[in-house]
Amino acid sequence: MSGGVGGTGAAGTGGSAGSEVRGPTPAANGVNFPFPQNRHSTYCSYPNYRNADVQAAYAKWKNDTVTSDGAGGFLRVKRPKEPGLEPNSTVSEGIGYGMILAVYLNDQSLFDGLWKYEQLWLGKNELMDWYISGNGKDRLGTGAASDADEDMAWALLMADRQWGGKGSLGDSYLNIAKHQIEQVYNHEIQDDKLLKPGDTWGDWSTVNASYFAPSYYRAFAKASGNDKWNQVLQTSYETLAKALNSANGNADNGLVPAWCTSDGAPNPNVFKDGPAAPTNYQYDSCRTPFRIGLDYCQNGEPRAQAYVAKTSQFFSGVGAKKIVDGYNLDGTPSPQNQSGQSAAFVGPAAVGAMSSANYSPFVQDGYDGVATMNLLVGGDYYDESWTVLSLLMLSGNFLDYTALSPL
Repeated sequence: MSGGVGGTGAAGTGGSAGSEVRGPTPAANGVNFPFPQNRHSTYCSYPNYRNADVQAAYAKWKNDTVTSDGAGGFLRVKRPKEPGLEPNSTVSEGIGYGMILAVYLNDQSLFDGLWKYEQLWLGKNELMDWYISGNGKDRLGTGAASDADEDMAWALLMADRQWGGKGSLGDSYLNIAKHQIEQVYNHEIQDDKLLKPGDTWGDWSTVNASYFAPSYYRAFAKASGNDKWNQVLQTSYETLAKALNSANGNADNGLVPAWCTSDGAPNPNVFKDGPAAPTNYQYDSCRTPFRIGLDYCQNGEPRAQAYVAKTSQFFSGVGAKKIVDGYNLDGTPSPQNQSGQSAAFVGPAAVGAMSSANYSPFVQDGYDGVATMNLLVGGDYYDESWTVLSLLMLSGNFLDYTALSPL
């Protein structure tokens, strides 16, 4: 259903966008999809956005989190002061986010630098160990994280379409993408069907629904020729549906547990010999409306529409300016922080609500809040990352380049 994204570059509702130049920007100087593209899906509605907001948020994110310190001569995304974690350390998740942002903002040098850093920290399955010290000397956490690995694979596929060739890497973006997709499939998929949380652990009892990225799996199937990715897509939607039920109290609100079984039962025991895992709607779960909303906007997937209809009804009822950074599954607030808002909650909620014009006022309020770049109660690294990711989607710039043609 690649026809879901048009090339009109219409400006939403005009107004505050003023005379800002809109995309889609024609290919030039070896770049197929220069920023901005502003390609609007026929399935989704868009707020009144400004490309300058996206660029400003990207510049702030890059200034605050990208560094060459401790990067082995390359570049990494640091977490300046995330609670409970080593200051200025790096997680593979951040590398995945950074590669996505770099490819959509046409920042090839950053993209290549992040991937070269990633290659310094491969585990036994040729996937990046998830937690690296800020000094670039120690693995603080071993094993890969599947959400990071699939984000990197997606970004590599987009890089092939954006720039072609290989940039400063040792092989082509496409070949590297195919290898990454293969490693994810071989080591992070359970029984050819379920995305595990990592390459060294997980089974049918350890599900993190916020890792599910069905729009990616369509692209992975095409790029790799492995049709079993469609089984992963199917299982993702089946598991998501099971996680919303009357026993959990979330049948109508879409608030998925952070950790559950494939049957949808909250599971606090997924971390072997570790602390209890969260099972409410928290800083993992909050990403789910983004990843699922992406599949509706890009592909018109009815199961995605059905899911984000629930989250959109719930969050629009709360109001964009009142969304807190944590909820019990029944929808009662359970904030982790008592003051301020998190872009990781507000942005994805707004992206999910793009699925229906009925939620346009809520989407606009969500966009306006995130665009302030001040919704940072969840930490600079995480919330700044989700600020830019959300603004890209809300402005028609988070696209599946494999389904589009350059101008």
